[in-house]
Amino acid sequence: MLSAPTEAELELAGARLGESLLAAGWKLATAESSTGGLIGHIITLVPGASRYYVGGVISYSNLAKEVELGVPHELIEEHGAVSAEVAQAMADGVRTRFGVELGVAVTGIAGPEGATPGKPVGTHYLAVALRGRPDRVEHRVLGHDREGNKSAAAMVAIELAADEVRAASGKG
Repeated sequence: MLSAPTEAELELAGARLGESLLAAGWKLATAESSTGGLIGHIITLVPGASRYYVGGVISYSNLAKEVELGVPHELIEEHGAVSAEVAQAMADGVRTRFGVELGVAVTGIAGPEGATPGKPVGTHYLAVALRGRPDRVEHRVLGHDREGNKSAAAMVAIELAADEVRAASGKG
């Protein structure tokens, strides 16, 4: 098993994402459930992040996902809060509501409790919604303790976002 990312590795990934967003001239918003605001924290460790990061929603409960991000109640009922469909709806919702080019979302089971049949502790869905492009959703099962799962999920989300910006813009 790979170790969870260090704080220095997270900060470096956040800086790389910021550089990509600046090069593309785009802005970002985040929707976080299982990471509880860690992605936003990492992004804002970089001085000047306000040039590309407009904010985020910590949608820890299903109600917050519905009210703050517009995730349909039926989608949560049908697929569960920890699902590709809900992650995609979260990313679309935050991108639309904040009026930015890029929305990033994560939903998952950080642990040590919360596992369900077919969704063990560490299960995460991460989504990127980029204006004018198909959404991208990734599924990961991370094998760490609670803190490690949160850090690893944040790292995957930040790297996924940076990859999408570079691929879509040809910059950064």
